Parts: sequence; C-alpha cells; structure tokens
Amino acid sequence: MEQILQLPPHSKTPALKNREFDAALDELVDEGDLISRYIQKQQELTAVEEFSKWHEVNSEPSQAKYYHNLIPLEKPTVDEQYAFEVDLDTCSGCKACVSACHSLNGLDANETWRDVGTIFSDSTIVEMDEMPAQYTVTTACHHCAEPGCLDGCPVLAYDKDESTGIVRHLDDQCIGCQYCILKCPYDVPKYSEEKGIVRKCDMCHSRLSVGEAPACVQACPNEAIRIIKVDKSELTAERLSGSALVPGAYDSGYTKPSSRYISKRKSPSQGSFFSANTFEVAPEHSHMPLVFMLVLTQLSVGSIGAEMFLRLFEFEPELWLSAIALFSGLVGIGASVLHLGQPLKAWRAFLGLRKSWLSREVVGFGLYAPMAIGYAGLLLVKNYSDFPWVDQIPLSFVAFACFAVGLICVICSVMVYVDTQRVFWRMRWTLSKFLLSTTLLGAAASYVITGHTIALTVTIISALTKGLLETGFLLAYRDKKLIGKKTDAKSAQLMLNQLRLESVLRFVFLVLGVSIITLSPWVALGSIVLAELLERYLFFRAVVAYKMPGGIAS
Repeated sequence: MEQILQLPPHSKTPALKNREFDAALDELVDEGDLISRYIQKQQELTAVEEFSKWHEVNSEPSQAKYYHNLIPLEKPTVDEQYAFEVDLDTCSGCKACVSACHSLNGLDANETWRDVGTIFSDSTIVEMDEMPAQYTVTTACHHCAEPGCLDGCPVLAYDKDESTGIVRHLDDQCIGCQYCILKCPYDVPKYSEEKGIVRKCDMCHSRLSVGEAPACVQACPNEAIRIIKVDKSELTAERLSGSALVPGAYDSGYTKPSSRYISKRKSPSQGSFFSANTFEVAPEHSHMPLVFMLVLTQLSVGSIGAEMFLRLFEFEPELWLSAIALFSGLVGIGASVLHLGQPLKAWRAFLGLRKSWLSREVVGFGLYAPMAIGYAGLLLVKNYSDFPWVDQIPLSFVAFACFAVGLICVICSVMVYVDTQRVFWRMRWTLSKFLLSTTLLGAAASYVITGHTIALTVTIISALTKGLLETGFLLAYRDKKLIGKKTDAKSAQLMLNQLRLESVLRFVFLVLGVSIITLSPWVALGSIVLAELLERYLFFRAVVAYKMPGGIAS
C-alpha cells in the first residue's frame, strides 16, 4: 500500500516530533517521487489548519498575546460604528503609535495625527488610602458622532462614512482655511504648510476595509490600542454635557467622541486627576490676514452706518466717507484670501452655507462688496455729472440696504468664532468687541471727513467703553492662582506677560488716537485703526485652544 507522509502528533514535544519526522522521511526516500507526495500533502494541510491543530489541545497557548483580536471580526451594523479603545493601564508612552502613523501616512516633519499626553492624580485631594497615580494618554481623531470639523467646514471637505462611522478628510476639496482646527476641541486636524491643506487621522480605513489593523494599533508593543464597535444610540446618550473622555479633555456633550479610555485601576474621571499641561500658558497662532480682514471690514460697515446715522440730522452724504468704506472693505476682503492655503479654490466657500458660519460670512461679504461699489459709484455720478436719472434713485434706501447686509456680515463674523465654543470667544465678549469696533471706527472715519460733533462724541464714548471692558477683564483675572481654575485666567496672563508689549501698545494707540482727534484727525484715525489691529491680534493670540491632555513642557 502506498504510504502517505504523516506529520508528528502536535501533542508531542518539538524534539520528539523532529525525530519522528526525519524517520518518516528516511522510509520514503527509496520509494521515489517524494517531492510530489510532499507537495500533495501541503496542498491538503493549509497554514490555517496547521495553526488550528497546533493549538486545539491548549486552552491558552503560551504565545496567546500575539494572537489577540485588535480589530472586530465583523464590520459594524447599521446601528454601530468603529472606535478607538485605549487601555490606560498598558500604555507606556513609548510613542510607537505616533511613529507608525507618521511613517505609514507620509506626514510632514512636524505633522502628527496621533499625540501622547499625561494625566496625574492630584496629591492635594487624593484620599488617604489611595496611592498616587499617573496615566499616559495616546489620542488621535475620536470620529465623533457630531463632528465639529464636519459641521464647520465651508467647502464640505469632511465626510462621515455611514457604514463605519469614520470621519474622513477629503484632501482634494480642502481650501486650507483651517476653520476645522478652530472647531475641533481635541486638536485633531493638522495644517500642512507644504500642501496648503488640513489633514487628519482616518483610522487607516483602507487597512480596516481589508481586515488589517490601523498602523497605530499594529505598532503598539503593549496592545494598548485596539478598534472596537460602539452602538451609535448609546454613544449619543453617554456623551452628556459635563462628561469628558479623560481629565483635561473638552466636554464630550459638544461633539460626542466615540473613543473609549479604560482602566482597571482608579478611574481617571473621578475628578482627582489633572492634565500635565493644565498650567501651560502659550500664545496661539496670530492669523494676521484675518486680523486685517476683521478690522477693515468693520471700518467699512461702520463708515456707511455713520453716514446713515448723520442723515437723521439732515447731513448730506459725503463721497470721501463712502470711498473709505469701499476701499477698506475691498482690502479687508482681499486680505482674507491670503489666509487660505489654496486661494484659487476660494470660490467653493459657499458649499457649506446651510451649516457653516464661515460660509455665511463669505457669501455675505461677497454680496456686500458689489453693493458698496454700487453705492460709491452712485454718489460719484451724482456729485460729478448732470445725469437727471441719478436723482430718481433713492440713495438713502441703497445706503440702508448696504449697511444692513454689512451688519449681517459682522454678525456672521461674530458667530464664526462663537461657534468654536472657546471661552475667550464667547458670545457676549466677541459681540461687544466687534460691534464696538464697528461703531468706533465708523464714527472716527466720519469725524475725519465731516467734523460733525456727534461723530466725535460717539468716537470718544465707544473708545472709553471698549477700553474699560478690556481693562476690567485683565483686572478680574490678573491673579496667577486662577490658572487651572478659570480658562479666562490663561488669556489674561498671556496679555499681561508674553503679550504685554502688544497689550500696552494697544491702549497707548487707542488713548493717543482719541486725544489728538480734534488736532490731527487723519493721524488720529490711523492711530485708532492701529489700536484695533492690535486688539484683534490679541483676540487670536490670547485665546485658549482646547485639546487633549498634553505632555510636560520642556
């Protein structure tokens, strides 16, 4: 009878198996066609079958840790989505996940889609029977149920996959406006200077689609990261206002993040923990094109508003005042384009009109610009021509319409920043700043052109009100002990320390402009505009940006 090569039983030791295997080979050497028989046997016994037979007699193989399921065996159902789960007990902070993500996705030198931070137990309030604790927190995109980046993007460059729940960034749609960075409370989207667009973690969806774990999951030597499935309805119910993923993270009720952080030790959510960067105070990006855009557009709207107000006192419209409004408005709108990484794609900004305040601001100023041009043009024709038809046009109505659209644009500008949920940019603070700037700049420009005492009075009152509000803010949060307790304290400390020169110059130019406005109106207007540019510069640099817990600053 023809012999078939039999492999040794898997219950025997490796040494005994090898001896029996060699003996079986020796018996078949003289019978010929050994290679054909061996190939036939290999076709019948696959690697999966061999693996299964090897472990069928052992409930817990010695190498079991290398075969854990780090991704779900089945794809999410209609009511589920993928999510990261991080075991805080096993994460050592080695940053292998960061390195793997960087390498696989080909990121820029200073670009990271996954970060590592630290949280500590507060020794001042820890219970007597508890030991101090420390956790390392690795974090990437949380693929939220209600993503702030997706809701705020003016060009619809974000997509939440219905089948997996993964929030993906569409690079070819992005214009590099960076508004998603302001909207995300976890510092997830990162701007690429080289490419002029924003990019972010997509959970390596191309790998997941073929049953392979994301780079960060696969690279972790401690298996601290894995992919799980979460129920969408439970996720929405869990992320109530007042909860947070870990200490130092933003309120989960805002975007409803899907990530899970687990620990068998004391839960880091019990309140006696704080982030390593809790007391870090550092300025944010200045966004200089937006500084000029906001101040100059508010000067434009304010100038037309001042002209309308003076009409109540039978004041005839002044061409030079409308010229200031037109010039400053066009320069301001033009400056905003310089903030884009892909300025040639700026025309797409209307796509998110239904849900993005930035889209509404862009569309609003897109309508305001031709209206300001038309109004200035009508005044020019009326003053320097004899066309009788011009007298038939109700210029007061045209001016009112132009101002109304401009004022709506200013409100949209307010909402662009209020919608980011940052404390320093909250409604009452941002609204008062922007409306007072519009009033102050418009009244100052009006006085320079007309010399009307009402314009002078409004200028002084607006400057005094704004100066007192800003001074009161600094005095209320000047105590360094408030850092870590009040978010506004960080903003105040920035303006009193790292940004002290800019803060001092802001008040100097404001006081100087108001003081000499009757002596040298044009110089005074320039001084007031410069003061407002400095105030808007501080508006961006002194804001506290939300993010996941960071590391200890070196």
